[in-house]
Amino acid sequence: MNSLLASIESYRTALVDVVSETIWPTRCAVCDMPGEVLCDQCRRELPYIDWWRACPRCGSPFGAIQCCECNDVMLAAAGRSAPGYDGCASAVLYGDAAARIVRTWKDAGDRALSATMARIMAPYALPTWLEKRPVIVGIPASRAARRARGFDHGAELALALAHELDLPIAYALDHPRSLDQRTLGRRGRIANMSERFSMSEAAQDIVRQAASVILVDDVHTTGSTLFAAADALHAAGVQNVWALTFARVL
Repeated sequence: MNSLLASIESYRTALVDVVSETIWPTRCAVCDMPGEVLCDQCRRELPYIDWWRACPRCGSPFGAIQCCECNDVMLAAAGRSAPGYDGCASAVLYGDAAARIVRTWKDAGDRALSATMARIMAPYALPTWLEKRPVIVGIPASRAARRARGFDHGAELALALAHELDLPIAYALDHPRSLDQRTLGRRGRIANMSERFSMSEAAQDIVRQAASVILVDDVHTTGSTLFAAADALHAAGVQNVWALTFARVL
């Protein structure tokens, strides 16, 4: 009986998918062509970051020799002497194409893009990070954002990346009480995220036992969100915190 019910449910789900695809066909987030959430051509043409030209400390795309993002002046303006994380990498430059992908995923609710973004991000996780078998930790959405969108985009991206890299995941950070970072400038972002993250009780033991964490977010803008989250993880006893994002703003 249970197998019959399972078969009926599977058939019903498949039928709903077929009808939905017929009425609302999947379209590329960048060029709007029907077929995939990100077509092969648009995927190839994304402005991928050259890791060898990027800053090894903060991941700034052109900071390998002299970084304009994590130098003493910029860090002092943020009230810091060093980035919160121990290293950072991003997959693509945040331009029109990346912005379309992120908006379609977060604001239009095309959740299938989580897996697509994770596949693009995965090669940017350095071998030196992966050899320590780090735990994946996502930046959770604020409660307001989760209510508005109907899902926690940060948790979904982290889960997709954990699956892609075959690494464990911990929902270690509580939802921050903060404004939407996209509405704020550099100073506003720093003040908005300062000490806004705390460890969730359910994940404290898991994270304390983990020597290393890869912190996951969609866009690295000023670094204020990642810095605050990394601070919370270091305070909980995590030895190494690396950050990995889909896009990086110049």
